[in-house]
Amino acid sequence: MELNLQEYPADVVQAKQRYGIIGNSPALIEAVARAVQVAPIDLSVLVTGESGTGKEFFPKIIHGFSSRKHAKYIAVNCGAIPEGTIDSELFGHEKGAFTGAVATRKGYFEEADGGTLFLDEVAELPLTTQARLLRVLESGEFLKVGSSTVQRANVRIVAATNVDMAKAVADGKFREDLYYRLSTVTISVPPLRDRGADIPLLARKFAADFAERYTMPRISFDDEARAMLMTYRWPGNVRQLKNVTEQLALFYAGDTIGASVLAPHLPALSMSLAPLGGGAGVYSHDYDSEREMLLGMIVRLQRQVDSLAARLDGMSRQSSLPYTDSIEPSGSMAPGHGDEEMTRSIVKFQPFASPFSPRVGGSAVVAEDVIPQAAPATLEETERETIRRSLERNGGRRKATAAELNISERTLYRKIKEYGIE
Repeated sequence: MELNLQEYPADVVQAKQRYGIIGNSPALIEAVARAVQVAPIDLSVLVTGESGTGKEFFPKIIHGFSSRKHAKYIAVNCGAIPEGTIDSELFGHEKGAFTGAVATRKGYFEEADGGTLFLDEVAELPLTTQARLLRVLESGEFLKVGSSTVQRANVRIVAATNVDMAKAVADGKFREDLYYRLSTVTISVPPLRDRGADIPLLARKFAADFAERYTMPRISFDDEARAMLMTYRWPGNVRQLKNVTEQLALFYAGDTIGASVLAPHLPALSMSLAPLGGGAGVYSHDYDSEREMLLGMIVRLQRQVDSLAARLDGMSRQSSLPYTDSIEPSGSMAPGHGDEEMTRSIVKFQPFASPFSPRVGGSAVVAEDVIPQAAPATLEETERETIRRSLERNGGRRKATAAELNISERTLYRKIKEYGIE
């Protein structure tokens, strides 16, 4: 349920406007409100959320609404600094402390004295650096690399991570005492898939920004494309949505984007579109669609195998020739040879481990005229051929084809697009 703007506290509205935060989902508003509320109080804050959700905005809100707003704000990506130099980057070093230390250098803690230090990807810190960080958080004291002089820094720490910290602690990759010290207050940033109607709002904003930046006609999205945007899982979250929107804005400038244009820009492995936060489910996956397709294919194969078995049974009653493990074709029937020279299709009887295998006379039947192939087909090839043949039999009518394959029309539509079936 979306909140009315008038229901928001004034400082939440101000934070959204100042930092360009788009969206009205309750989970997002709660995260912004929490950041504004904790800002004036000097507590350590841990921002959690998946990669690409926009965690970097929340330390800025905390700094901007705090008494430190006129001091320095420094953001550090802990995952981008090599392990051998991270201590020097954070705490500084003395001249000659190590090879290449040609001069004394201030670290981020010293530079940010009186301000806010944002430690992004904090879970990537080495254990030795974690011990140094814990000391700063507890006493405000630190040592430069190569120095024995204790220094003090009045710095507020805001950390962020996309890692499950409880698991990292359990695995011995992160200090438990540091985790509790960092997470005095926790802010959870929701993934994009749980933000419902925020998704088309963001896409529209990204499209408008791109058009303005490059002086190009602006794209828009039709209803079907908006529904697809809202039901896609967005594993890369807001960052992925921005990239996809900008690609579309570049190649389809001025156009109205439909589902058929949008779909190829969404990675196939993530088209696991189950009903998600705020949007009605248009697609279904999480292996559900693959399972549905496979079962539909098996039902189709079983029907054809049953038909083939009935034909073979009728032929066996008319002929005195007993079944063998392999009945080979022998060309045209010659006079005087009777049924032994009858031209027949190649039918092989062989074991089949699948629990779905229909059986005739105790053996599973695999007929080459069910799905013609020169070599063992992959599941994708089998699906493609099954769908193509069913469409031919039904004159291209998708509803009838879906009913025959025992799958939904949306799954059939997606598979037709995926396999490029005309």
